[in-house]
Amino acid sequence: MRRIASGFAALATVTALAACSPQGAAGTAATEYLVFYAEGRQADALARIGEAGGTAVLKEPKLGYVIARAAGRSFAETVGADPAVAGVSADRRIGHAPSAATVRGPATGPAAGAFPDASAFTESSDGDPLSPRQWDMMMIGADRAHAKAPGSDKVLVGVIDTGIDGGHPDIAANFNRELSRNFVTDKPEDENGETLDGPCEADGCKDPVDRDDDGHGTHVASTIASPANGIGVIGVAPRVQLVNIRAGQDSGFFFLKPSLDALTYAGDIGVDVVNMSYYVDPWLFNCRDHPSDSEKERLEQRAIITGMQRALDYARGKGVTLISALGNGSTDLGRPAADKVSPGYPRGEERQRKVDNSCLNVPAESDGVISVSALGPSGRKAIYSDYGVEQTDVAAPGGDTLDGKDSSATRSILAAAPEEVLRAKGRIDRDGKPRGTDVVRDCTRRPCSYYQYLDGTSMAAPHATGVAAILISRFGKPGPGGVTLAPDTVERYLFETATDQPCPTPRAYVYKVYGESTTHLCEGGADHNGFYGRGIVNAYGAATFQP
Repeated sequence: MRRIASGFAALATVTALAACSPQGAAGTAATEYLVFYAEGRQADALARIGEAGGTAVLKEPKLGYVIARAAGRSFAETVGADPAVAGVSADRRIGHAPSAATVRGPATGPAAGAFPDASAFTESSDGDPLSPRQWDMMMIGADRAHAKAPGSDKVLVGVIDTGIDGGHPDIAANFNRELSRNFVTDKPEDENGETLDGPCEADGCKDPVDRDDDGHGTHVASTIASPANGIGVIGVAPRVQLVNIRAGQDSGFFFLKPSLDALTYAGDIGVDVVNMSYYVDPWLFNCRDHPSDSEKERLEQRAIITGMQRALDYARGKGVTLISALGNGSTDLGRPAADKVSPGYPRGEERQRKVDNSCLNVPAESDGVISVSALGPSGRKAIYSDYGVEQTDVAAPGGDTLDGKDSSATRSILAAAPEEVLRAKGRIDRDGKPRGTDVVRDCTRRPCSYYQYLDGTSMAAPHATGVAAILISRFGKPGPGGVTLAPDTVERYLFETATDQPCPTPRAYVYKVYGESTTHLCEGGADHNGFYGRGIVNAYGAATFQP
């Protein structure tokens, strides 16, 4: 992973926001664009916007961009031709939360004994009723860390995701409603009239800050900081505060402007660490100058790379530690060969193109970001998890139903789920009883609370975020929002406390699924390799660490 923080790019970047209803001079619907300008080139960008028939409606000097409104199809290309501007994008979805692996059937490998025995993760000393099911917490020593370092309520953890169910019985105690924000407006349909987020539940299609109509963000938040309250599960750092900084649609898609707003807000209010379990697209891999892409497509990808990097740099400069899911493409990100899913929006525009290591998965491969690969309960890299020596910083349990002799939901990660979401998806019946083994109900106290088993690097990243929160709780000094610890220091401590895990033997690890096999090559030494990065995050190590 590239770690050198970067400032403004030499070239500016433009990306579109969303189609708006006002009419342009030609009578066509106007569109809003984010126009990123090169450092010191705001005036040039503004002049070009005017010459192209656009109107600047907002300036954002923190990240160096202007929001411009214009009608007509030529605006983007005209503005993008200026030396002060390097990218133009039409109205596009540009991100979504990584989903769980979809490979079916049991998976095994030839290196028996290469990983820890999963039988060690069967019992927990914690008191919450579902704790014995949390093999993930036992793998990283969180169950033992709770008594020594449960985290401080002065630490603010930002969850940039689809929202948080702030009223969930196993989240409410640590949910900071006052600081939480929703930067997303729900979109019932996409530009082709297809269902996107579905019906609006709130006035103006803007959900309250304690709502999550997808469930992804709630699961992430629960893994980080479900309290030790005698209900359900316990998070890695059960006393820190959770701040919902929502940037994802109900449908799980992420747009650039909410992502920029979320990172800027995190920096401004003194958030200590943010979890980003999503990637930015419509390009799975963003290439600045791919020969098969049109000029418009190249400008769009430059926009994503530059815009997000500026926002990440801004937040990190304000003391925010940045943690990201690595991705669920089962790909060596150091040697990507093909991108079959881009551009992912509008639907049907996907095509296959060859890519290489100059193309970036954002934010996982952005500068200053700690990226996390996923492990199954045996400790092996999950079959779906991306990997790579340059890209993998640390590893953490993310679940893998295929990591065993037969497929089982209990090999996934159990964490809180919004009851309304489970009802809407038919996962519980009218009486509230779960349908299927992947949903668990706890009625130890009333009202009952619900939990779900999920797989993914999205589930791995919050384990690392929780460990970072423990370190900040122990070593942070008074600062904005409560306490603060420099991101460089958090990263160094996270790496120093991680448990070294060497590559399997043989390094070319073979996953077998119903007679078919796929091989992932692990490169590097025990202290830094493509499967585990600098090691498996260690909550107990963080709780007892002495620098």
